[in-house]
Amino acid sequence: MPRTLPSTAALQAFESAAAHGSITAAARELHLTQGAVSRQIQSLEEHLGANLFHRERQRIRLTAAGEHYLQHLRAAFDRLETAALELRTLRRGGGVLQLAILPTYGTRWLIPRFPSFAEANPDVQVHFTTRLQAFDFAAEDLDAAIHHGVEHWPGARLDKLMDEDVVLVCSPSYRRRLDLETPADLRRATMLQMATRPMAFAEWLAKKGVTGVDGRRGPRFEHHQMVLQAAIAGLGVAVLPTFACDEELAAGRVVEAFAATREPTGRAYWLAYPEARAELPALQAFRRWLLAQHGRGDVH
Repeated sequence: MPRTLPSTAALQAFESAAAHGSITAAARELHLTQGAVSRQIQSLEEHLGANLFHRERQRIRLTAAGEHYLQHLRAAFDRLETAALELRTLRRGGGVLQLAILPTYGTRWLIPRFPSFAEANPDVQVHFTTRLQAFDFAAEDLDAAIHHGVEHWPGARLDKLMDEDVVLVCSPSYRRRLDLETPADLRRATMLQMATRPMAFAEWLAKKGVTGVDGRRGPRFEHHQMVLQAAIAGLGVAVLPTFACDEELAAGRVVEAFAATREPTGRAYWLAYPEARAELPALQAFRRWLLAQHGRGDVH
């Protein structure tokens, strides 16, 4: 059955008018007359059976239906642009990679190293977006993701990147003020909690065999960077992945709360991607580079 789609000209006229809030500005951008733009928008409204704009003298304003349609239209335009870019670069081993990353891994580990990938792969364009939890690749316009946890993601391949170790840190002045020397001293410390890892302290205490300390108390923060800044500011003790605070430890902005606080969590960081995307040239190039950066070679 043939599709009944509006013309590209009508869609461009609507998108431009919506962006500028003006028929005149849209006409100028599209090198058309105002009348031509108005007719294109009117034909689109007739096709959809809905008014897309409120018309107020010389101004236009999107209706609720117009706002809704514009979101879908821009997403469709973005996908078409991405597809065109992929086709132009595919033969050169390039393309576009839609990558979901974890905020801390992205900002503290991946992005600082990324220039070497960009330099070695000029025909690959990586679009970054943030995802904190596993998702269904079939329902998302994403090619791969950085995953934290155990080796489990239904419908996806997983390449191990690195195991996770954590360390307890605080500011030098906080450690002196509370005279922290042993895990038991955490009874009198403020524990800086991360909302998405509410059991981090409790797990660390269990690994150390510490009892009598409530690892679930303390103020909560949204992500590791906020927890780290709170520790630097002297607000308490934080349990953080080592890669998330190694620069601050080296610079002395934070210190280990006491001796020998480093512990493995039993979890790891993984590159996850669906079987159907495994042969994408952009994903293959990124996968080879990422595994090499983690010193893992090309794992199959």
